[in-house]
Amino acid sequence: MRFEYFIASRLFLKQKSKGRKTGPAVKIAVTGIALGLAVMLVAIGVVQGFKHEIRDKVIGVGAHIQIASYYSNYSYEMSPLNVPDTLLGQLRAIPGVRHVQPQYTKPGMIKTKDDFQVVVFKGVDSCFDASFLKSSLVAGTFPDYSQPSNDVLISEYLSDLLHLKPGDAFLAYFIRDEAQSARRFKVSGVYNTHFTSYDKAFLLTDARHIRQLNDWESNQAGGIEVFFESMKAFDATQESVYQTMSRYASDTDEVYYMRNLYELNPDLFGWLDLLDMNVLLILLLMIFVSGFNIISGLLILILERTNFIGVLKALGAGNRQVRRIFVSYSTYLVAIGLLWGNVIGLGICFLQKYAHVLKLDPSVYYVDAVPIELNVWWIVLVNVGTILVSMAVVLVPSHLITHIHPAKAIRFE
Repeated sequence: MRFEYFIASRLFLKQKSKGRKTGPAVKIAVTGIALGLAVMLVAIGVVQGFKHEIRDKVIGVGAHIQIASYYSNYSYEMSPLNVPDTLLGQLRAIPGVRHVQPQYTKPGMIKTKDDFQVVVFKGVDSCFDASFLKSSLVAGTFPDYSQPSNDVLISEYLSDLLHLKPGDAFLAYFIRDEAQSARRFKVSGVYNTHFTSYDKAFLLTDARHIRQLNDWESNQAGGIEVFFESMKAFDATQESVYQTMSRYASDTDEVYYMRNLYELNPDLFGWLDLLDMNVLLILLLMIFVSGFNIISGLLILILERTNFIGVLKALGAGNRQVRRIFVSYSTYLVAIGLLWGNVIGLGICFLQKYAHVLKLDPSVYYVDAVPIELNVWWIVLVNVGTILVSMAVVLVPSHLITHIHPAKAIRFE
């Protein structure tokens, strides 16, 4: 064992001895590192959890990209867009595209004995990806639209508002060719996505009803919804979709527009970007606090060990050797702080992830509990960053050792 590391280990083992001022200072330094790391791990886990949980909900109720006729004018009363199977096949063949489905919507009004409500009927056909909504079912069953059906899937919000439950029937009114049209539907199931803006507005019905109400042909739809395999190659996949639609438009004289999930929900993703800024401020604050605690602890240690430093220098130890001793000692403290920081931080994250201790109001935060996402690379990056910052901070007070004179240090009390 090298001389510097041996002396540092002896200091570390004796730092718990009674009657010394070093003990509390060192404990504060270690506690600062541990709590700082724990707060950073929890903060990053929460923000990443929020971003991915809400993004997945937006994709589940919408899509990565929505394509509609230019004449729809951002309305749910959509102008028809020709959607031949060849176009859907070309979009599905794009690398990175997971699923493609036609989009059908029609505004209408639900009328019950007690109340009425204006909603948007979303058409579902055999191409519809129902995995997200099936996972959000709270009552009843998801309707079978393989055959013509009058069954609908409504949200828990609408179910409570209109006092409708699975098996109940109701009338819905639509505007068709400037005249009123009524249809009778039956509730098959109830869902709750905790995505309030969607739950308040949408219910699902057979796409055949939408096509008939709009007088559309079988190859027409209000638009196209495109789902990606992941967000890793979002820009490249989006560009491929754009190029495919551009070629289709030039061949058919169709006029359309494309919007991705960020353009469809600018306020929501703006709020999530603001969370990133908050986490950055928390990280900087924790780095400052941890660094201050480390500097304070090491300064107190150097002051207490001034006589010891003088003896080492009198025996021939150079400034570099003495500095290495205290830097090595600080390394022990940082290691203990990292160990406890990971135990506390990851412990809190796992507890929240699987026990859902902290609850939230889903009408405000879109989720019913604080979401946590644990990413190995983020954990490693935070730990490495903490080590680098801590060791860089340690070099500042250790520089004072070079100004300590052996003769004066031995007489220092």
